Amino acid sequence: MTVHFIGAGPGAADLITLRGRDLIAASPVCLYAGSLVPQALLAHCPPGAHIVNTAPLSLDEIMAEIAAAHAAGHDVARLHSGDLSVWSAMGEQLRRLRALGIPYDVTPGVPSFAAAAAALGAELTLPGVAQSVILTRTSGRASAMPEGETLAAFAATGATLAIHLSVHVLDRVIAELTPHYGPDCPVAVVWRASWPDQRVVKATLDTLETAIGAEMERTALILVGRAIGAESFDESRLYAGDYDRRYRPVGTDPRFPDTV
Repeated sequence: MTVHFIGAGPGAADLITLRGRDLIAASPVCLYAGSLVPQALLAHCPPGAHIVNTAPLSLDEIMAEIAAAHAAGHDVARLHSGDLSVWSAMGEQLRRLRALGIPYDVTPGVPSFAAAAAALGAELTLPGVAQSVILTRTSGRASAMPEGETLAAFAATGATLAIHLSVHVLDRVIAELTPHYGPDCPVAVVWRASWPDQRVVKATLDTLETAIGAEMERTALILVGRAIGAESFDESRLYAGDYDRRYRPVGTDPRFPDTV
């Protein structure tokens, strides 16, 4: 028996890995975060599967479901939205599973920031503009931000910021970022990336609040940085005709002369 933690992707039912799909199909028990995981993914469950929406459950109740499956020898597909490596609440479940001696594995998923970038048709790391992406959020009731992990500190790097779970405090986000990026810095807000009702607003830090208006649901991602929508940037040397590399030796004295 194994508990399979599966990143169910950002919303579109087909943005799940083949491994994740196959593990769902092979597991007699499926626990899914119903508030964020699309119902269509449950179609992969085997006939007669025990399917539980964990959205209204406490951690103790979730673990009780897993313990019951373990006692019965049934594999569990544990679905979380996006990718499990960030803000998934997987860590506390794994800690309890280790204490109980229950086996588990982890299958990654498509993260929401990647789906949002895809919706924009944007690369978040452009040569000469930004080469880092910082995934962050603002403090909330569920989890406070550690001291030092502030928007201002991250903005000082000039990196592209992917700010999660923060559109409800947009005025504060703009106030903290503007001194570092400038009021003309490009920004985009993507609601429910990859879902059928996905919405995108593109603006600058100075115009964002007006562009969005009063309707600001919490399931949104804010992308900020000069790489958003940039057209003036250097081309990567990777594909330059005169760039000597292992798979394309160039010149009379290439670095990798024996490469075929």
